[in-house]
Amino acid sequence: MADIVDTAVAAGNFKTLVAAVQAAGLVDTLKGEGPFTVFAPTDEAFAKLPKGTVEGLLADKPKLTAILTYHVVSGAIKAADVVAHKNITTLQGQDLMIDAAKWHLHKTVKVNDADIVKADIEADNGVIHVIDKVLIPK
Repeated sequence: MADIVDTAVAAGNFKTLVAAVQAAGLVDTLKGEGPFTVFAPTDEAFAKLPKGTVEGLLADKPKLTAILTYHVVSGAIKAADVVAHKNITTLQGQDLMIDAAKWHLHKTVKVNDADIVKADIEADNGVIHVIDKVLIPK
């Protein structure tokens, strides 16, 4: 298996996320021992942000780092375990709100206002859950 960064690169739909991780200097962290759980927004999710937002973030390393670490949780938490939580504390320090009300009917989970569209992509140092929106800390 590959680490989280290499798994994201191989998937092909996380180019913006990988570029942001590189710009923030977080590659070594996410290639580290972990384990980590990453709620990974796709390129399409980044494209939903207002025009110029991604470019602005890439130029603002502290803000970019805060947003990226808001998508990462310590530990490898599979989707079946995510649903047992009401909130999960991120590496950034704030909590993500978990809404698993539709888990039993549709196997869907919300993280803040994002949907997990694909869960449990395993890496050798954690797990990736694909989400459809970029999460912004308060």
